[in-house]
Amino acid sequence: MSKGTWIVGINPVEAALEHDGERVLELRVEREARNPRVRELVIRARARGVAVSECARDKLERIADGARHQGVAARYAAPDTRGEQDLPQLAQEAGGQALFLVLDGVTDPHNLGACLRSAAAAGATAVIVPKDRAAGITPVVRRASAGGVDRVPLVTVGNLARALRSLKDAGVWLTGLAGEGSSDLYALDLTGPVALVLGGEGEGLRRLTRETCDYLARIPMPGEMESLNVSVSAGIALFEALRQRRT
Repeated sequence: MSKGTWIVGINPVEAALEHDGERVLELRVEREARNPRVRELVIRARARGVAVSECARDKLERIADGARHQGVAARYAAPDTRGEQDLPQLAQEAGGQALFLVLDGVTDPHNLGACLRSAAAAGATAVIVPKDRAAGITPVVRRASAGGVDRVPLVTVGNLARALRSLKDAGVWLTGLAGEGSSDLYALDLTGPVALVLGGEGEGLRRLTRETCDYLARIPMPGEMESLNVSVSAGIALFEALRQRRT
């Protein structure tokens, strides 16, 4: 495939053209597409000098790789992902407002996309993921993130435990979320430089990740459920930190 990654669906493509139009390399639309919003995207893309072409529905479905494309896809030059070496600088620049989201082995692309969306909405400093045992940035992730994937720095690390220690050395406190956590999330002070660390679907936090955290916290659930989806937990934790910082 030629240079760039694919964004699919009307809203994600519209957001890319509006907020990051210089990175949109080309637009492909389903032949004889009748949706007026798709035709509007064609007009906006051409006005920006973006090449537009029509193609058969089956080609769009291959590009979308399981995501709902709604008759449109854009090839996009995504910003380079950051690496472990960038963490100290990110922490320093954010200072006392540093807020990292660390995802230890989130493999479902819908969950990763939803986490990126919440992180972007909360103004997180960065999202940190391991290179292995994690979902990559696919069209499904991009659609689920609603543009969040390009609005919050994504840091990909080879050794998650080492990256967490690098954050600690930079003055960031690590709070892991686990059902057996000894502290109530709402009782913790999340107003300083903080990294919220969440485990993947099913397994949760791995042992070494858990041991590296400064605190283990639980989200109180008085109902009859034992756990929450990782993206829901991420949203709760991020916006609890945001609430504390505003009060």
